[in-house]
Amino acid sequence: MQATNIKRQINVDAIKNEIASKMDAACFSSWINPLNFSVENGVLVLTAPNQFTADFVSATYSNIINNVARDYDLSVCVRVGATKIVATRGANDNNAQTYSAPVVADVKQYSDFDSFVSCEENAFVLSACKKMAAGAVSFSPLFIYGPAGCGKSTLAGCVAMAGRGKTVMMSGAQFVSEFARALHDRTIFAFKDYCRNCDTFILDDVQVLAGKRATCEEFLQLIVDLRNAGKNIVLVADSAPSNLTGFDHRAQSLFASGLVADVVAPTRAVRREMFVRAGVKSDVADMLASRVLANGHIVSGILNKVRTYCELMNESVDMTMAERLLGDTLKKSKSPIVMVRAMCEKLGVSYDAVCGNGRNRALVLARQMMMYVLKMASGLSLTEIGQYVGDRDHATVMYAINRIEKMKDSDLIMNAQLTELIDEYK
Repeated sequence: MQATNIKRQINVDAIKNEIASKMDAACFSSWINPLNFSVENGVLVLTAPNQFTADFVSATYSNIINNVARDYDLSVCVRVGATKIVATRGANDNNAQTYSAPVVADVKQYSDFDSFVSCEENAFVLSACKKMAAGAVSFSPLFIYGPAGCGKSTLAGCVAMAGRGKTVMMSGAQFVSEFARALHDRTIFAFKDYCRNCDTFILDDVQVLAGKRATCEEFLQLIVDLRNAGKNIVLVADSAPSNLTGFDHRAQSLFASGLVADVVAPTRAVRREMFVRAGVKSDVADMLASRVLANGHIVSGILNKVRTYCELMNESVDMTMAERLLGDTLKKSKSPIVMVRAMCEKLGVSYDAVCGNGRNRALVLARQMMMYVLKMASGLSLTEIGQYVGDRDHATVMYAINRIEKMKDSDLIMNAQLTELIDEYK
């Protein structure tokens, strides 16, 4: 009897090793190795701790497992049930389900939607976030992208703050480390359950997962499972899905399968409103808004510095003090109106003509180039750009920028001229 048990154990180990040789190492460690293997009356029995794991293994790896079992004249059965707990020094047993949730940022640190200062360009993404926070939506996952400091993480935090039911919010780096910890501690199935047992799942900095194959595979399966269950998903990244590097086409298409919306950097009007709401004097707010980079992180740092100065010195910050206190942060660049006048001289057109209704070909081209430079070199919105070149409307500015984008690719001289102007005024 003892010899039979030893022979059976050797066969099980050999089967596991052969399955491992036919699979990706990370997938084997994540899904197959934690299962309990046994041989009962000519049947290879794989016991999973929950139904989700059993269904996933059966659907994804059945061909590999069946082919290996056939070499040993065994059939295969994947079932759910209590398994034998093997004591492992220094690690939790996977089947004990003792995974401890990660320490995530408290959603209470985020503000609500009313405190989010928005502009016309961000009206769409703001409405989508409000819709998702109100309940289940048909466009999940919501993929939000934009440059650093544009407020995309703040919007995701607003969704977490106002969302109904249970919300799980993690950063990309946190997801990577928690997945690795769960594999090491053999609590991967409990980690999967934790991520799926929610009404809204939010992942910030998706780009961090690039190049991490096993983690990315787990995350993609998580998105599919959450979407199939009718849960809300919010993904935040610094680039659109099609521009993310380190992800294959399958991942990019899954990210873009819901609703993709961009967040633009804080415009001058938004920056001014942020300063005013924080209690900065109106004239100081105007000056700061025009001389601060279009980056929410920098605006936040300036506000912290102003508040701290007022608190410690017990006096308000006027224009002179703001210039001295924030000299290391404020841009030394020219105001938009000065930039336009300077470009008029470089391009050989008059300022009055640029702001007028003239339709001369050279004049129109110069005007459109100025709009493009203002867009690339400043944080101005399309509406604000239009105001500096003769009160042009939003659509006119957008058309001009798109036209220059196409022309500069085939015109090397124009491309070099634009690059020089942008570098000078940025």
